[in-house]
Amino acid sequence: MHEKANIDNSIDRAICPPIDRAIDRQAFRFCVAPMMDWTDRHDRYFLRLISRHARLYTEMVTADAVRFGCRDRLLGFDKAEHPLGLQLGGSEPDALAEAAQIGESYGYDEINLNIGCPSHRVQSGRFGACLMQEPQLVAACVAAMRAAVKIPISIKCRLGVDEQEPREALFELVAQTAAAGCHIFIVHARKAWLSGLNPRQNRDIPPLDYELVYELKKTYPNLTIILNGGIETLEAARAHMPHVDGVMLGRAAYKRPYMLAEVDSLFYGDRRKPPSREAIICALIPYAENLVRQNVPLSALTRHLMGLYAGQPGGRMWRRWLSENAPRAKADVRFLSKLVTAMKTQFARTDSQALNGKTQTHESRAQESQIHESHAHSSQPHELQTHELQAALAL
Repeated sequence: MHEKANIDNSIDRAICPPIDRAIDRQAFRFCVAPMMDWTDRHDRYFLRLISRHARLYTEMVTADAVRFGCRDRLLGFDKAEHPLGLQLGGSEPDALAEAAQIGESYGYDEINLNIGCPSHRVQSGRFGACLMQEPQLVAACVAAMRAAVKIPISIKCRLGVDEQEPREALFELVAQTAAAGCHIFIVHARKAWLSGLNPRQNRDIPPLDYELVYELKKTYPNLTIILNGGIETLEAARAHMPHVDGVMLGRAAYKRPYMLAEVDSLFYGDRRKPPSREAIICALIPYAENLVRQNVPLSALTRHLMGLYAGQPGGRMWRRWLSENAPRAKADVRFLSKLVTAMKTQFARTDSQALNGKTQTHESRAQESQIHESHAHSSQPHELQTHELQAALAL
């Protein structure tokens, strides 16, 4: 009890820089997680066309890569991507401070420190989830970054690692780093096992403990607490909102990106009509044309579009033709507009079938069902046929 009091007092004594007092918690209500090889600048531009307000994050970049690597390639982004956080990996305070300063100069809205990645490669560099065991070092890193930049510093962490007691590990990390100047915490509500589980298993096997994250928010109401881990739908995300300041979704948002079309209204009260899938693709065409002018292959963009029609009629055909024809298109951006035309044809057919279906008798429906079942593995009757898509795409 005495130890907890000391931790609480360290939070109370923390001197919050003016910029942190002005943090808009509303801006963190819905976040898309930083994901290696997925949330690059092309994916983020695409997601921003779907949601005006969702907070986006870069892939993790190490502090030394920022300091010594090709900065424009690593840190460059389109201004449309705001609000946008830069996630850094590292454990050396001075190096992180320099990297944060460089990130701020590029225009990022936030610097996020990765204390949650459990991969062996990250551990060997002494950053990621293994730093849950060194809260004093993390606090030193935060203090150094805090002194170097004016934008907010945030931490993405786990509940603990290996044999750590989750409440003790999480609350100690938060107490020490909050006193050092971090007031935004994104908590993946699982422990990480640094040995015995690979990164994929660490995303699913350790049990979730949402209640502990709720308790963290109750204990430290002045901190901004974002919940991450195991959230697959917007309905599930909204159920957490009475208990925390925001939610973060990762693979669910990447694999079904059009779910973000409802984020602005559900989480930010923005009642403007969201863009259609077809409108999003059309809006991407100028961006794609710019990529071509820079000799960037179209596939750098189109690989992120696979899930746009997930769960929709024609979704499988969309993925197939996108993967097969994007490399073939090379620099022909017209490929995208032709594919949009093909999908519009698909939806027009689906709507027509639905309208006709209302007037069918029970007997005719049964007959149609038998026909559909007999062709289910060959012709895919509810989707555009191969020869029709070939004609539509005709590159």
